[in-house]
Amino acid sequence: MLAEPHFKRRPGIWKMLMAAVCVALLSGLQAQDLPGQVSIILLGATGDLARKYLWQGLFHLYLEEVGKGHHFRFHGTALTSTEQGQEVIAKVLESLSCPRDMAPGHCAELKAQFQQLSEYRRLKTPEDYLALSKDIEAQVEHEGLRETGRIFYLSVPPFAYVDIARNINSSCRPGPGAWLRVVLEKPFGHDLHSAQQLAAELGSFFREEEMYRVDHYLGKQVVAQILPFRDQNRAALDGLWNRHHVERVEVVMKETLDAEGRTSFYEEYGVIRDVLQNHLTEVLTLVAMELPVNISSPEAVLQHKLQAFPALRGLQRHSAVLGQYQAYSGQVRRELQKPDSFHSLTPTFAGILVHIDNLRWEGVPFILMSGKVLDERVSYVRILFKNQAFCVQSEKHWVAAQSRCLPRQIIFHIGHGELGSPAVLVSRNLFRPALPSAGWKEVEGRPGLRLFGLPLSDYYAYSPVREQDAYSVLISHIFHCRKDSFVTTENLLASWAFWTPLLDSLAHEVPRLYPGGAENGQLLDFELSSGHLSFSQPLPEQLMPGLDSAPLPSDFQVLRAKYRESPLISAWPEELIARLAGDIEAAAVRAVRRFGEFHLALSGGSSPVALFQQLATGHYSFPWAHTHLWLVDERCVPLWDPESNFQGLQTHLLQHVRVPHYNVHPMPVHRRQRLCAEEDQGTQAYAEEISALVTNSSFDLVLLGMGADGHTASLFPQSPTGLDGEQLVVLTTSPSSPHRRMSLSLPLINRAQKVAVLVMGRMKREIAMLVSRVGHEPKKWPISGVLPDSGQLVWYMDYDAFLG
Repeated sequence: MLAEPHFKRRPGIWKMLMAAVCVALLSGLQAQDLPGQVSIILLGATGDLARKYLWQGLFHLYLEEVGKGHHFRFHGTALTSTEQGQEVIAKVLESLSCPRDMAPGHCAELKAQFQQLSEYRRLKTPEDYLALSKDIEAQVEHEGLRETGRIFYLSVPPFAYVDIARNINSSCRPGPGAWLRVVLEKPFGHDLHSAQQLAAELGSFFREEEMYRVDHYLGKQVVAQILPFRDQNRAALDGLWNRHHVERVEVVMKETLDAEGRTSFYEEYGVIRDVLQNHLTEVLTLVAMELPVNISSPEAVLQHKLQAFPALRGLQRHSAVLGQYQAYSGQVRRELQKPDSFHSLTPTFAGILVHIDNLRWEGVPFILMSGKVLDERVSYVRILFKNQAFCVQSEKHWVAAQSRCLPRQIIFHIGHGELGSPAVLVSRNLFRPALPSAGWKEVEGRPGLRLFGLPLSDYYAYSPVREQDAYSVLISHIFHCRKDSFVTTENLLASWAFWTPLLDSLAHEVPRLYPGGAENGQLLDFELSSGHLSFSQPLPEQLMPGLDSAPLPSDFQVLRAKYRESPLISAWPEELIARLAGDIEAAAVRAVRRFGEFHLALSGGSSPVALFQQLATGHYSFPWAHTHLWLVDERCVPLWDPESNFQGLQTHLLQHVRVPHYNVHPMPVHRRQRLCAEEDQGTQAYAEEISALVTNSSFDLVLLGMGADGHTASLFPQSPTGLDGEQLVVLTTSPSSPHRRMSLSLPLINRAQKVAVLVMGRMKREIAMLVSRVGHEPKKWPISGVLPDSGQLVWYMDYDAFLG
């Protein structure tokens, strides 16, 4: 027989236990019934951003939520002394304004309430944070409320984030049942590594759902309208929002102000980090991302934004044009006490060409542009559509605003400019858009106003019924847990991963100087050509102080000489690439004329990219239909990996020319779902393919490069294979990642009819000098072993590599 439970034998204990449970349940229910209070703690409350925008945004939140059952307390904090801080905050609170449609008396009443609910305190030590937490708890209990949550808005420099986060986490978290939201202002790192480091440190204190990284552009009304606009106009846009109909997309932010007073920040970040990596990239993803089925789901929106990044083609040096207003270096010298000889390389203007390699956007140029001291202050996104119409009647007979021959465009006018306000504009010859009638109204006609080449009357134009400041919008979204208006950790790191390689490549680039304002004229105009950007006008000499003695390309002609007893051709990079491309085309034409086909083996890496682009766009007589393309070497990664040499060849050449697919021969590094496994015999397979298709395994032309350690192809110093012997194709090990490689051997390379070695950049000057003096020592300097048995070796070096 089972033992009888103790509480059955002791009914008094049972009654006491049940009473305690009931009291606990009742207390919990009563607590849930109590009105909730949210405490908002603004750190850096006396700073510039807080005084200009954040206190007004908090007041706007109070106006929105008052009377809806929410209770608030606003704690302004800073390192400033209590007396000073209170004085500053009092002035700020007095300057707060209400919406225009609010009665003055009602405004004064609510403003007085907000002032009563706001306080200032110094917040510096862990003890200060603990005291703040206890004061909040005591005040909530005293007023008979329950704590709903706490918002910490960190309007402070990023170097202070980690200490503040540690103090919040250890001493100032709300109790059980209440939420925590921590708001962070940019910059979120300086590059990918620093962003990863900061994200890891913050992630050790807060959960992802607790962090709200602010990009104030996401709070701007027109930017926030991009996804709803696309959603509400799906029927009209589904067939238009793609590469078949969009000619290009422009994302622009122009400023008239300079960086005076902010040069310490600007010297560290520059225009790309300050504007393009965050604001313009966020806008780009909103335009380019696939539209979720439900745009009201923050999770779906954030996931689709993140999915846009893998399709972004990696940025190269030629993806950018840079400028700097002339007075900038002088401002830096004054503010940062730099010597008179100091000249900053920090760009204050940048134009960037972005390509998105997916089915929707392939081939469509996305142009991101921002700069200081330009001719006007304006921000917009412009989607320009292709015009396939041909109008027989002359322009004077076209129907105003309706003709299919007029430009067709959608403009998200973010703000400022001649229009002067945020607006969404759609060409009348495109479609009549749907916008929410409650929040948007048609823009009144303004005779004489022209936007992007058309009168305002040629657009369906809509503006917000009531304009709102971006920070007011975002503070409301923080309160309502609208995470899709903020930058997640994954999104942040994806953006930095995209931008960091370009920033590294531009670190020593000299920006074009410009006078500023209307005087810029056409100096900063740039154009798209062959997948890269370049300034439209040559650089006037008078805008290059201190460079009077620098040689110009016109001072030199193509230099012909000898290098290691073989022909050397040296020139400026553009001339050198043009010469090499011309020589390759000439060799191809000769081979096809004599043998019916041309076998070209190409190296990977960054140096040949400009050559590939030149061949793709400037050589229309090239016999591509009779050309076989082979790889000299390959990294042991899948062929679709961005690190793959074949992927680089595909991106910069193959997708632009008509080479029969059966004439393209990638290295078989990925066989049987494995990478470069010896037992898969990839090297033997490639060697057999070469022997079967290339007469005597002798390529018509092999293009090589030279590494800073003297390696060529993927044949490295002291390599155990590939430098001699009978093998035609070998597996090798690189000192840099990815380490495993496949490469043509030196004996196979030396069977070629012609070998061209392309060497470019000042970084190659030292190895070029060294190799010029060494003998035949392939074990130490593999490039020294390149000497065709019966063919020709030609060196192509730019002046930086040859002359330094």
